[in-house]
Amino acid sequence: MNRHTSLRLASGAALTALALALAACGGGGEKAEKAEGGEAAAAADYERGPHNGRLLRDGDFSLEITIYEEGPEPLFRLYPYLNDKPLDPRQVQATIALTRLGPKVDRFAFTPENDYLASPGVVSEPHSFDVAVNAARGADRSTWTYQSYEGRTVISADAARAGGVTTARAGSAVLGESLPLSGRVELTPEAQSEVHARYPGRVVSMTVQLGSRVTRGQVVARVESSESLQTYSVTAPISGVITAKNVNPGAITGNGDPMLVIGDPTRLHAEFFLYPRDAERVRVGQRVEITSMSGDNRASGVIEAILPSDDVLSQTLVAHVELPYQGGVWRPGLGVQGRVQVGSGEVPLAVQTKGLQPFRDFTVVYAKVGNTYEVRMLELGRRTDEWTEVLGGLEPGTEYVVDGAFLIRADIDKSGASHDH
Repeated sequence: MNRHTSLRLASGAALTALALALAACGGGGEKAEKAEGGEAAAAADYERGPHNGRLLRDGDFSLEITIYEEGPEPLFRLYPYLNDKPLDPRQVQATIALTRLGPKVDRFAFTPENDYLASPGVVSEPHSFDVAVNAARGADRSTWTYQSYEGRTVISADAARAGGVTTARAGSAVLGESLPLSGRVELTPEAQSEVHARYPGRVVSMTVQLGSRVTRGQVVARVESSESLQTYSVTAPISGVITAKNVNPGAITGNGDPMLVIGDPTRLHAEFFLYPRDAERVRVGQRVEITSMSGDNRASGVIEAILPSDDVLSQTLVAHVELPYQGGVWRPGLGVQGRVQVGSGEVPLAVQTKGLQPFRDFTVVYAKVGNTYEVRMLELGRRTDEWTEVLGGLEPGTEYVVDGAFLIRADIDKSGASHDH
């Protein structure tokens, strides 16, 4: 079984465990469906007004609640009616209180504008709250309350534990800033040696072939000197593998070109290409995490040298990082990926990157209050594999889901939540 198959099976098992636990706990799943189903079913359960908003009635007076989302920020607009006919908004005073999970209360006061009542207060995400509406028309008073939830579910502690859900508190973190690199595996300069004949002459015999393994001092060829006609042995200067063979028996050698080239495959480094935009941030001594192209093999090292590339016109530099042998998993010529740590700094608010999930057009985490979980739409900054900086959308100290966040998302998706007002 490969790694990806194992992950799929693990995810499936976790979802199954969560579903069984919800059923066994006697109501956790049903509560989640009602909480979110109230939003989805609301389209059929509550009356809508001419502007497709929720229509609240009190005798012959009614008030249509809408959220106007065509501008830069979502805003409430209230349309009053008397006997189902538009009423001058100047005759109505209204307030709304939104009690959010936490709890936190957002309050809105309204003033007449055109044919509706408007409030400057932004209806911040998520649009998930208990709503209390108060309206006054002369001496008449009307009050309404209702629930408008999205991205929310209720899961018992036992069910969450069975599903592998874990949480953490949002707070400060140290983010290591990194840059992605690409390169290839090469033999180190010290791992390569050319084999030359000491005296010009004819190659009498060769005992090795391309790819043969040799040890230091091993006889690799015999050459007959052109001057003395004496035959002498040529030996390997290092241990390794024959990587190039330039002569065969009968050939004349000693003209300056090597007879053979030997490379030691246990002495490797990774050569990473640094483009001008990144080169100024990369230094000798910085740590690099190295990954094979398949992602199956990993190693860690430090930059030991930064040198110009062979192509002077490209202005590309090459960073050399020592690579452990690791039983031969790294081979010269193979492509590798790297990530170099170029800096680090503390940010006041961050979440663990693995807790991030997509929700509509947002990236979110799931806040936890008691046994209730709800989306928090985030404004994000810098990101690493471990931590992501949060610039807005989450209060410090909020408990949020780290492991098992996709299970919470699946339960919310299953309940049929909608963004409906």
